[in-house]
Amino acid sequence: MSADPEDFKHAFRHHPAGVAVITAQSPDGPIGLTVSSLASVTLQPPLLHFSVSTARYSASRLLSAESFVVNTLGAEHVDIARAFARSDGPRFTPEQGFATLPGGDPYLPGAHAVLHCRFASQTPAGDSTVCVGEITDIITSEPGRSLVYVDREFYALNSSDRI
Repeated sequence: MSADPEDFKHAFRHHPAGVAVITAQSPDGPIGLTVSSLASVTLQPPLLHFSVSTARYSASRLLSAESFVVNTLGAEHVDIARAFARSDGPRFTPEQGFATLPGGDPYLPGAHAVLHCRFASQTPAGDSTVCVGEITDIITSEPGRSLVYVDREFYALNSSDRI
């Protein structure tokens, strides 16, 4: 028995996910892409994971980087999330406000969290690659409204929405 692809898409379209932009410095310059598959793995050592479609050019460049940065986004970053989600979206423009960490990786000051990582593993899975990153440094900011992705749209969550 095999799962119906449309049922699979439906199940995950209606499962909200946090939004992050993964950035890195490649030999060809800075790269970045939006992900909604980010999750923590362990506290000791501090590990996270996400997946990327290997069909995307930016994903192949990311997978060859020595290190990368996970920028967890708030509602105020929705334009950046949209831009980095499109293959032709503008990246690293002056208006987006990216800066550079020592070592050259781009990051977004003001992101809810900036997690500097190195790859612990990369595992092919279907038409994607599951990446596990070991966190080497963390910068946090005061969180605002959270940004989530559900049913192919971005939404802001307010702390007053708590039930």
